[in-house]
Amino acid sequence: MSDLVVRSDKDGVATLTLNRPDKLNALNVELFSALDAHVRDIQKNPVAIVVLRGAGRCFSAGHDLGDIAAGEKLPKPHFQSNVIERLADLPLPVIAAVHGHCYTGALELALVGDIIFASANAKFGDTHAKWALTPVWGLSQRLPRRIGTYKAREMMFTCRTYSGTEAAAMGLANMCVPDADFESGLAALTAEIAANSSFSHAANKRLLRETDGLPLATGLAQEVYRGEGRGPDMEARIGAFTRRKS
Repeated sequence: MSDLVVRSDKDGVATLTLNRPDKLNALNVELFSALDAHVRDIQKNPVAIVVLRGAGRCFSAGHDLGDIAAGEKLPKPHFQSNVIERLADLPLPVIAAVHGHCYTGALELALVGDIIFASANAKFGDTHAKWALTPVWGLSQRLPRRIGTYKAREMMFTCRTYSGTEAAAMGLANMCVPDADFESGLAALTAEIAANSSFSHAANKRLLRETDGLPLATGLAQEVYRGEGRGPDMEARIGAFTRRKS
């Protein structure tokens, strides 16, 4: 696979690192092709958690404007948005770990994270309007669902930059830690999630996704009558707990 996205695995956590540090991990077609190959492999050979992050100084400065200006040659129509959807739909927790720049197309990519874990030095922004562009990778749908429609309008209309602390305060990031604690905090978060049942993670993610936006009664019916119930590791987990208590 291309080294534009580097994969490393540890304790069930697959870390996918955007690897164009000399270009601030700007997102071009080749990088998306590399990301797609890794995501497809994870679909075939599931892991416990996926962490998406950037090499060097930042998560990503966004869609490579040079690529746009030159006229991107896509393998098929809507290629990047399809890769993003495939990543978002993985039946396991996806964490976007953001430090430094996370602008526009990079924000669209980070929004696939079930959890956005931010460093204090993170800089989030949507600059589509600065370049006379509109989102095509999901931002218009995912951003307002995360922070509310009027805060999303503020971000989209002003093209402002928001710090990691501000992102956490508005609900864009789930949490923000001091820069010095970024690596240790990320490791603690993944360990905490990985200790729980992958069956439950997949079932809960599917339930949340399929009921998003439904009326309460319809969502409750989905949970009660179409939920997946007990997982294959339930007895072992409860047994281990009761043995510790006795």
